[in-house]
Amino acid sequence: MKQSAHKIYARHSGVTKPHRLSIPLIKRCVLGVLHIERADAPCEVSVLITGDRGIQRINSEFRNIDEPTDVLSFPMQEFSSPGWAAIDREAADRETGLLPLGEIVLSAERVINQAREYGQSCERETAYLTAHAVLHILGYDHVDEAEGKKTMRERENSVLKEMGFK
Repeated sequence: MKQSAHKIYARHSGVTKPHRLSIPLIKRCVLGVLHIERADAPCEVSVLITGDRGIQRINSEFRNIDEPTDVLSFPMQEFSSPGWAAIDREAADRETGLLPLGEIVLSAERVINQAREYGQSCERETAYLTAHAVLHILGYDHVDEAEGKKTMRERENSVLKEMGFK
């Protein structure tokens, strides 16, 4: 994957050292989705890695669901249809020239526990949930439509394969 002008910001908050996720992996995965989606304009994505308590607070505040979850996505663009092709490139920040795509929140605890539960590596679960979240901020959905779920799975699998995960 070639170097891009995309800016991916990722940080830990409220996560102890042994439970921290790989920020380079997360950034690589975000870039992988943008590559597969043929993102041709510089954009930015923020990723917050927190624990169950942190994500529960955010889930409660923004979705009125008072429980932890594995990942949350907060798109900053509106889509008439899913995918990079539907992006309004004119929405780029005038100062930075970057198109703000959205914010992602990951629960490190959930990532670690789900990896164990599904019998896979923490890295693979991190990559999967990150790809899943980036697709959401690009307007993909899997809740109501069988075709939407199929499309998301195909794109998630493409990113995981490109990154060397099965």
